[in-house]
Amino acid sequence: MGLMEGKTAVVLGAASKDNMGQTIARLFAREGATVLVSGRHEEPLAALADEIGGHYALCDITKRADVQSLARTAAEKMGRVDAAINCSGWGLLASMLDTTEEQLDQITDLQFKGVHHFLQAFVQVMKDQDPQGGSLISLSSATTKALINNHAAYIGTKTGSEALIRCVANDFGQYGIKANTVSPAFTESPMTSDAFGTPGLVDAFLPKYPLGRLNTSEDVAEACLWLCSDRAFVTGQNIQPNGGVTLRGNPQAVDIEAAVGAAMAKAEQES
Repeated sequence: MGLMEGKTAVVLGAASKDNMGQTIARLFAREGATVLVSGRHEEPLAALADEIGGHYALCDITKRADVQSLARTAAEKMGRVDAAINCSGWGLLASMLDTTEEQLDQITDLQFKGVHHFLQAFVQVMKDQDPQGGSLISLSSATTKALINNHAAYIGTKTGSEALIRCVANDFGQYGIKANTVSPAFTESPMTSDAFGTPGLVDAFLPKYPLGRLNTSEDVAEACLWLCSDRAFVTGQNIQPNGGVTLRGNPQAVDIEAAVGAAMAKAEQES
């Protein structure tokens, strides 16, 4: 029997092929859950729902009405919501001095206000269903503990979302609702494919991981699975399935520049 046998789950942010949200959805389905996947693009959502025998619904997390509708639709289609996971995010890499007001508004809408919309909608569903309870997760980032340069707006909004999770855990635990944050580090995914193609970039990060490798999307999915299962008596926590990078800290801009420069120089010598 799977860890989520007979349970239901919503995964928001699963509308890009093979992204972290899709990896989580597939694992939950394999572990017995009925899964509703959501995001802004219908074609990949419909394909994934068909693949895992689940459901899909369109939703823009920055729009409160969309998220409220998603929570209602999930409860109507699946009977209840046992787990809801928010995987949305935008890895804005920009100096604080160069960040525009438009960018700041966009990332705040997505990574702070959007998380508030998500928690508000699904707390209400989980509080009202019978029996009450469920598990809420919002993905954050190891960078809120292991700072990296030129990431202030990203880190600031992700840190704010972590505070929202703790407040939900404190205020609504009495209804059997668990709320936790899961924080990946530098992860290969469709969103980071260009970065991973930069020679030497991974070399700058690897020494910072005590367990000797970067985390994968599968590592993150497994952490989410455990937190949403009945085995996890955990709430209000920031789980770090990232190989220990918070112990040593992320590389800084000067370290990255040196590693990339060394790799490029080596490639030139060998060509």
